[in-house]
Amino acid sequence: MYSKTSLIFGNAYPRDKLTNVTPSILSKITRQLYLQQYHPISILRNRIESHFNKFHYFNSFNPIVTTIQNFDELGFPANHPGRSTTDSYYINKSIMLRTHTSAHQCQALQTGAEKFLISADVYRRDEIDTCHYPVFHQMEGVQIFSINKAIEEIAYDMQISTSQQHCHINTDDNTVISITNPIQSCHPIEIANAITSHLKYSLNELVKMLFIDEKNLQVRWVDAYFPFTSPSWEMEIFYQGKWLEVCGCGVITQDILNNAGQSDKIGWAFGLGLERIAMVLFNIPDIRLFWSKDPRFINQFTSNEIIKFKPFSKYPSCIKDLSFWMNNDKEHEFHITNFCEIVRDIAEDLVEDVKLVDDFMHPKTKKRSLCFRINYRSMDRTCTNEEINGIQDKIRKSVAEKLDVTLR
Repeated sequence: MYSKTSLIFGNAYPRDKLTNVTPSILSKITRQLYLQQYHPISILRNRIESHFNKFHYFNSFNPIVTTIQNFDELGFPANHPGRSTTDSYYINKSIMLRTHTSAHQCQALQTGAEKFLISADVYRRDEIDTCHYPVFHQMEGVQIFSINKAIEEIAYDMQISTSQQHCHINTDDNTVISITNPIQSCHPIEIANAITSHLKYSLNELVKMLFIDEKNLQVRWVDAYFPFTSPSWEMEIFYQGKWLEVCGCGVITQDILNNAGQSDKIGWAFGLGLERIAMVLFNIPDIRLFWSKDPRFINQFTSNEIIKFKPFSKYPSCIKDLSFWMNNDKEHEFHITNFCEIVRDIAEDLVEDVKLVDDFMHPKTKKRSLCFRINYRSMDRTCTNEEINGIQDKIRKSVAEKLDVTLR
């Protein structure tokens, strides 16, 4: 029997049909890795703040926000997939765990700050692999200028911050303003272009600083879409054979500035994924390690230094398959993140990844069968087959009950 309320930070929040936040996720909200002095996420945060040394820093916003803050104030349409319970953690229909630091952008703008950084833990339902975790960390950056003096202010700002850094970074930017990634109609094109140049310059300089010791790092810019910026881009880095998005950015939607009492301003915003950058800088191969309390991990790092992680062991994996027939009436409701959430809530960080290995339609019954391969591997010890069998049995029972499927 579920409780009718969720107790978070000493406050009781009523549950409803949208409630999907789990005890496992709620246990993470007090960890605040980005504020722990010797943690890689905190070291990276400090480095970025030192680079933007004339910015104001907001590091203590509450992770519990309203859906208005997280979506409506930022222009998310009603049918945006980010609003789905398969993507976001809801405490109830109007209260949730923030999915991005942008949820606090209006709050920060209303303080009157014209350039600031927001650092925070953010929460999203996701699949399970070595690069994704339901709790991760972002840094929001915003700089605004007087719309009547923007070109002069930008020219001065870029002049006094001319880079003296040299590194082996290959930056590829073939993006162009187009009908699919447009300048806002309320923005004069010459001012929007100046804002764009300043934004990309600022982020390229940041990457040069962060990766100055990395050899032949590849960085590229690609066009993107965000409800709260236009035009918009993503910055990606090439890591372990694939491109990883580390930053989304763009020119702030003017309605956001208007609603924050800054109608005479124009500006840019970016959102950095701190784990993605830290994994490259510190050579950390598995995102779960950031949450480890093992001293063999924690004691490797020193305040404000980039130290390459030294693996203390690679424990053997234990692979288990889980297959089930779907209920034809419920097939359209199935989403892989719902399955992964059950696995994560029971096995927590013992699971390295979950992969769909078979998707079969029975030719006669037209029932669909799915088979997921769960790769169990602890980061600090060897798991016994008996232990994993017990966990697997709990997962099977929970999957059958919560997803209304027939186990095979």
